[in-house]
Amino acid sequence: MSAGARARTAIAAANAAGAVTISQVLDGHVTLDLECLDRVYLNGYVPNLQVSGQVVTFLTQHLGNPIPSPALFNQIGERFRAAVTRFATGNGIPVVRFDKDQRKAEVMRPYLDAANAAGRPGVVAVGVAQEFQRVFTGSPRKPGGPGAPQFTFAKADRRVSCYYFYVWDAEFGPGFIKVCSYFPYPMKVWVNGHEWAKQQATKLGIGFTELANGFAWTDDPQRLQQVCDRLGPAAIGVFFERWLARLPLPLGPPDRAAGYWWELSMRQVEVSRTLVLDTPRRARAFFEALVADNLGIGRPDEVSLIFDRRIRSDTDSGFATRVITRGVEVTVNVFYKHSRIKQYLKGGRAIRVETVCNSPGDLGCQRRLVHLDQLQARARAANRRLLDTERAGPGCVLASPAFARVAQPSTDGQAGYPTGALRFGDPRVMALAGALCLLLTSVVGFTHRSLRAQVTGLLGQAYTASQMSYDLTRLRRKGLIRRLPRTNTYVLTSDGTRFALFYIHQGPRPAPGPAAGRQRPASIPAAPRRASGHRPLRARLRPGSQATTGRLKPLDNPQTRNPQGSLRRFRDCARTGGPYGAVLGCRRVRVTLPGHD
Repeated sequence: MSAGARARTAIAAANAAGAVTISQVLDGHVTLDLECLDRVYLNGYVPNLQVSGQVVTFLTQHLGNPIPSPALFNQIGERFRAAVTRFATGNGIPVVRFDKDQRKAEVMRPYLDAANAAGRPGVVAVGVAQEFQRVFTGSPRKPGGPGAPQFTFAKADRRVSCYYFYVWDAEFGPGFIKVCSYFPYPMKVWVNGHEWAKQQATKLGIGFTELANGFAWTDDPQRLQQVCDRLGPAAIGVFFERWLARLPLPLGPPDRAAGYWWELSMRQVEVSRTLVLDTPRRARAFFEALVADNLGIGRPDEVSLIFDRRIRSDTDSGFATRVITRGVEVTVNVFYKHSRIKQYLKGGRAIRVETVCNSPGDLGCQRRLVHLDQLQARARAANRRLLDTERAGPGCVLASPAFARVAQPSTDGQAGYPTGALRFGDPRVMALAGALCLLLTSVVGFTHRSLRAQVTGLLGQAYTASQMSYDLTRLRRKGLIRRLPRTNTYVLTSDGTRFALFYIHQGPRPAPGPAAGRQRPASIPAAPRRASGHRPLRARLRPGSQATTGRLKPLDNPQTRNPQGSLRRFRDCARTGGPYGAVLGCRRVRVTLPGHD
């Protein structure tokens, strides 16, 4: 069969396929698409009390003590604990002592619900817990030596008393501020972006229906999205200062005037995107298609694209996709360093995609609260790229006119120049498409040199610089790539993404049966022998295995993959299983090749 006939057959088969894809589930059935900050967990710290020298300065020069003794820590802590007791007693606020491993949110929920029902902002309860905190400890520098006593200070984890001030705020709704009772008095602040948006929507008269921690419906989606976009570091900073002015604290106005006051940094930030579907059955169909087609998202190639971060050989992370089943609901997690993206069913009818950033450095951001807007923008982009990846992987089909423009010679390219065809099935073109799929992960683009290295590895034969230049010209004139201004770097266009994915997904695959893996094209040399511990892909995809029969087993533990193994496995598949088809021949545990942002 000719290359053109194979292409027409592939297009017809893809268009006539009865399997439900993610694009089919989402297109035309999303009634509300909302991006919003979710849970925001912040660290409160005093910048001038972070090293031992600053501690000595605080105890001597600021407080006026001749000797910087650790006994002073206890005096300040006792005054603070007494102030908390007076505050709770004088305002009739219940004090709750948390037991070990007790879920504090569940214990405090009745108090918060009562304050919400009464419409009465204020401190609803004070929780007390013994927790390990990073605090300063002092020890004698010269035990038993002559002269005045001297002490040295260092940070250590100690079990100390912490006070949780649960509040109902007129702007944010529920939240809490946790204050450690020991020096240097670190804090934790927790607020919820969706709860803030609900309060703001109510004040603006926007009608909505709640969906647990989110929205199920609104009469004005555009205004509601604008409300969600307004939440930033300024609003959270006002919340923080408002409650610090009302709560008892270990530091007071004189300390603040001297520069000893708390600032906020990001500890954990959740940025969500919620897609509410018209019927619950479509939400379930989405996850059926998701689990069937996108377990490969946790590979380094896909993680690099989704999180917009470069994956290097020394990147410290367990790249994985984990599928967790609780009852009949499925949660999919994609991990990168300390962060992850989780995807789950919300309220039985909405799809929630949530980037949980436990370290802002994972997304290239600094920790201070002022950088929240930058972090939120990058997390939203990660959520968007994840959905684009899932959409593009299983259902990427080139329309016939677009395929004809790519696969046949044309003169409709840049400035009307004649442009050579990128023929479907040609080994060199298929290697080029495979390399572009790998380079979809390079969010900063690719160069002549980097793309040539990928194509050479996949093609398995000599590939000169002149050939690479000619292929780049073909890609550029057909509108599949574009060159960044004043650079030698190229990026894929949306048509280029579809070209690469379509050619690789619909490329020739080994015939089913025991002999499928033994047939090797003459133009591709045999793969070199590997160490005995390396299992070839065709052994992993043998008939009857989970990958080829389509049986899906939820993963209990994430599967870590070597960051440098991605290209090697792709190359080995190309050499042992036909022109690049075996890589995507595994329908149930698929290497999802994402779209480009």
